[in-house]
Amino acid sequence: MIGHSRPTVSKSDGKILQKVLSSAQLCENGCVRGLERRLKEFVGTRFALAANSGTSALHLILLSLGLKRGDRVLIPSYVCSSLLNAIMYTGAQPIVCDIDTDNYNLSLPAARAKIHKKAKAIILPYMFGASAEIDKFLEFGVPVVEDCAQSLGATYRGRRLGSFGAASLFSFYATKVITTGQGGMLLTDSSALFNKAKDLIEYDERNDYIVRYNYKMNDLQAALGLAQIKQLNRFIAKRRAIARYYDKAFSRCGIAVSVNDPGHIYYRYVIRISSPLQQFAAGLKKKGIEAKPPVFMPLHRYLRLDRRLFPNTEEAYKRTLSLPIYPDLSGSQMKLVVKSVIEML
Repeated sequence: MIGHSRPTVSKSDGKILQKVLSSAQLCENGCVRGLERRLKEFVGTRFALAANSGTSALHLILLSLGLKRGDRVLIPSYVCSSLLNAIMYTGAQPIVCDIDTDNYNLSLPAARAKIHKKAKAIILPYMFGASAEIDKFLEFGVPVVEDCAQSLGATYRGRRLGSFGAASLFSFYATKVITTGQGGMLLTDSSALFNKAKDLIEYDERNDYIVRYNYKMNDLQAALGLAQIKQLNRFIAKRRAIARYYDKAFSRCGIAVSVNDPGHIYYRYVIRISSPLQQFAAGLKKKGIEAKPPVFMPLHRYLRLDRRLFPNTEEAYKRTLSLPIYPDLSGSQMKLVVKSVIEML
């Protein structure tokens, strides 16, 4: 079976983990600081703070922005529910918006229509590794939090995503662009936001008491992250090569393919089809290929909002399928994916 997604790890990654185990320094130590330094230098920000997940990093960002009950946060519907969780942790109100049909990111007109004086943040996920027009979202005058969980290494107008907004978050879950098993990172240029987030994560042996959070990354995770980030350029080059192969093959038979963006890193390769998704995915599975909807369920459906208010999201939910794309995918596997998709259609 050709899996939908999988981590790219090697024996050398295992040796690095063994070295940390032998040191008996397993908690937050030099590797964590090293990964923070490498990531902020790569993206181009002043500060970085490692966390145990992307969700934790987002929660710290929202708290550090001062969000509280009654505040509003704009967010697209077509996204993982973990973003909704982070907002709910703060007591703020999620304002769910429709998406852009071209790149599956938050729709600028939809966000403009729902901006309110109580809006204290906009969370802007870069879906599947493609950028959004963040400069236009910044014009709203509301802090923009860049969700780069799927877009490490992607660019917008030649600049790394994650370096534009008030803060950004990254995820290093098992199947993300690079992995630490679980893990995440907060990046920002704001010393005030960074210091607040750092205060919230340093929960033990304090002279005062406020609610703080056990969100730290450990050195085992960070050591794997350091090994992975050395391979990041190779990982991205392979993803882009697979995407070009898919694009060329599918364009010949009229399949609507993933968004064209020069800064795209192709965390996911998404096609739009007219056939019922479950039936199509089941047919591919019989041919030895695992394909999945790229978003399990839109947020507006979880929240039972009127589906008619989210036409683009509904269309994406009903018509998009994500195909295998990851650095370990072989040439023969790529050919089988293309052959099988075309046969199914």
